[in-house]
Amino acid sequence: MHKEPPHRSQGSPAEVFKAFLRLGLTSFGGPIAHLGYFRRELVEARKWVTEGEYAQLLALCQFLPGPASSQLGFSLGLVRAGWAGALAAFTAFTLPSAALLVAFATALPHLAGDTASAAIHGLKLVALAVVAHGVLGMARRLCPDRPRAAVAAVATAMVLVGGTAWVQLLAVAFGAAVGLVACTEARVDGSGLSPGYGRRLGWTLLVVFALLFAGLGLGAGLSGGDDGLLAVSEAFYRAGALVFGGGHVVLPLLEETVVDPGWIPQGDFLAGYGAAQAVPGPMFSFAAYLGTRLPGDDGGLLGAAVAVASIFLPGFLLVGGILPLWRSIAERPLAARAVAGINAAVVGLLGAALYDPVWTSAVRGPVDVAIAVVAFTLLAGWRVSAIVVVAWCVAASLAAGML
Repeated sequence: MHKEPPHRSQGSPAEVFKAFLRLGLTSFGGPIAHLGYFRRELVEARKWVTEGEYAQLLALCQFLPGPASSQLGFSLGLVRAGWAGALAAFTAFTLPSAALLVAFATALPHLAGDTASAAIHGLKLVALAVVAHGVLGMARRLCPDRPRAAVAAVATAMVLVGGTAWVQLLAVAFGAAVGLVACTEARVDGSGLSPGYGRRLGWTLLVVFALLFAGLGLGAGLSGGDDGLLAVSEAFYRAGALVFGGGHVVLPLLEETVVDPGWIPQGDFLAGYGAAQAVPGPMFSFAAYLGTRLPGDDGGLLGAAVAVASIFLPGFLLVGGILPLWRSIAERPLAARAVAGINAAVVGLLGAALYDPVWTSAVRGPVDVAIAVVAFTLLAGWRVSAIVVVAWCVAASLAAGML
């Protein structure tokens, strides 16, 4: 028999908003760093949840597709102050980074001349260093044995050769199949937390997730692209629904989403991704930059709002839907095995993105390689903040441009 979690005092949405606004303004360093910020602020200092409950929420968010750190923040807000608290947590944590990236996207067309071009190129080198660091860290953590290392290698090859969203999904399915057979020791803790609502609402949220996934795809297909915002909603919702691992792993899916159809040039895409490293908050706020840069009437603040809402929504529907079902799902060994294999495939997807588009677009010669190697060393060896890496790459690119 499972033991029910102890009763905890409920907070207010205003309290949640204030706590997450502080985190949204100060949480530099990407998704993995965010987990440390959340633990220090909400577990150790504020004691909203226990260490065990925090670990269970984290396991759930890593189990699901979507932005893991934002899903964790959403879940913490939900546990603390109900659905209003969940919305307050998301809004406060995302707003600062989204606003900064909208401002950068708005200013980008007005940045002209050699100096601006060199600075933007520096941001592309930031993306190269950050993604390389992400691949290394994820490979160590998610590919600890030969079967999972092989899954990552095969997934990389599949994506580099195939190069479509369907090939990426096939690589993820391949990882899940290998995980079922090879990852026999994978386990997930599903004990503990009660979200304050039952399975009926959980299943309803999962049905809404599936209906939106199918309905937006069908609607965009029937419109033939004539309804621009519908196509934007479908594209960003699909990216948010299919990305496992969160953070940098969204890069290949978003490239498929906005670069391949010709909505945004690849150079602008990578410059925005580099700029996203310099702001606090969730990596998925990159969608605010992309939405702003969309062509015509689909861009600007409206495009940013649609892109941000669409890319975050599937992850929140999933975590809200699975939370009341989590205990029974996590106790099934097959689920944990499949997720272990999927995570290994995700490493391969990011490895493919490291080469194309990141390396192919950012590296023009030996000087760029040298700048990127120093940036990678700062991240991996010295463990400096990403904002220091941004400053280095931009300054070095400007200096190289003057030679």
